[in-house]
Amino acid sequence: MNAPEQALRQIAPIGLIGLTPAKPETGMPICEMVDPRDLWVDPAYQRPVGERGIKQVRRIIENFDWTKFKPPVCAFAEDEDGKTVLKVLDGQHTAIACASNPHVALIPVMIVEAPDTRSQAEAFLGQNKDRLGITALQLHYAAVAAGDPEAVTVAQVCDRAGIKILRYTGREFEARETVAVTAIAGLVSRRGAMRARQILDVLAKAELAPITSNQIKAVEHLLTEDEFKEAIEAEALTEAVAGLGWTVDDEAKIFAATHRVPIWKALASIWFRKCRKKRKAS
Repeated sequence: MNAPEQALRQIAPIGLIGLTPAKPETGMPICEMVDPRDLWVDPAYQRPVGERGIKQVRRIIENFDWTKFKPPVCAFAEDEDGKTVLKVLDGQHTAIACASNPHVALIPVMIVEAPDTRSQAEAFLGQNKDRLGITALQLHYAAVAAGDPEAVTVAQVCDRAGIKILRYTGREFEARETVAVTAIAGLVSRRGAMRARQILDVLAKAELAPITSNQIKAVEHLLTEDEFKEAIEAEALTEAVAGLGWTVDDEAKIFAATHRVPIWKALASIWFRKCRKKRKAS
């Protein structure tokens, strides 16, 4: 027996009790037909298309259908020569696929009012913050470009500690590089900028490659918990971390499994045991 057909539902507003509707600060978007080869991408808030991105582009090309098409979101801006260009804020993969497809000459795009890099980065964040597949690194760099105070503070803390937050992965790490931007943001939020920098200094001076979230949590634990912080100095901890290097990883995994503790806590225990202790006052 076939299920009865359901009647069409007309779009209707919901109640606004408890809400304060926002009044748009910019003009309404417009739609235009453009050649996708005339579109540009700003690396200030968008990363290059990597191997996974190319696979996505190839899938779009092979399965292209206007019924599945979502117009890229763009904004007019000036390039470094003062020439007006159309930047893609969202939909880079779609634009590349259309530029590559010989059966597609023009595409519709939605153009929003975002004339400078900061407003474009804010638009990128608005389009992508809750989307799967957008990395914490992408969101961090977009937030920095948009002038987000928390993201800017994280960037400044890392810069002062001599740590480089990578824009994307895909190569071997060098000393003082990290992708643990979420862990660093959490550290700054909990401890403040100055204390966070002191904690990160320990790992930076140990020349680790990369600096991981487990390492950050371990050093934070040792330098802030009363049980440990009175017994060691930051310089001595750096010596211990550098001395053990990456050989500590396997030992930490065994320790964590044996004692049923997180990896970061295992790292902290091993480093503390290895670390030269303060001399007790006589």
